[in-house]
Amino acid sequence: MDLISSILSLPRVCMDVPTGNRDELFSLVSGLFERDSGIAARKISDGLKQREALGSTALGMGIAIPHQRIKGLKAPLGAFVRPAAPMPFDAPDGEPVRLFFVMLVPEQANETHLRLLAELAQRFSDKSFRDLLLLAPDAAAVMQAFENWSTHAASERSSAV
Repeated sequence: MDLISSILSLPRVCMDVPTGNRDELFSLVSGLFERDSGIAARKISDGLKQREALGSTALGMGIAIPHQRIKGLKAPLGAFVRPAAPMPFDAPDGEPVRLFFVMLVPEQANETHLRLLAELAQRFSDKSFRDLLLLAPDAAAVMQAFENWSTHAASERSSAV
């Protein structure tokens, strides 16, 4: 199991969610994270909003990776959200966001935080991976896409040689 798949779980994959703005998105994922971490949803949501106030975590291409370090968190956690409709999120390309990977890391997990962000950016730069997530019929298909990405990327690299 790779790093990203190890922090994502099926109950934290939310498909076609009717969220229309950041606050609704952060409220949704904060509740999921609270259940799995025991850390108050309000603390998580406030932390995500504070991070977003520093600058948008949208990458462009319909992708955003909201993330925050959380005091008291024992291990990194991830949640995937595909909203029912694309959401404005101050992306550098001006496009609305269609795929979110929200991540929390322990306060002192600097290296892990950077490794997770780098791996997510690499995955989301792969158009075929983004398309898989956009077309996935359910949460299980999303989990499978994340779990199989390493194999998919390796075969893409070897076929390009």
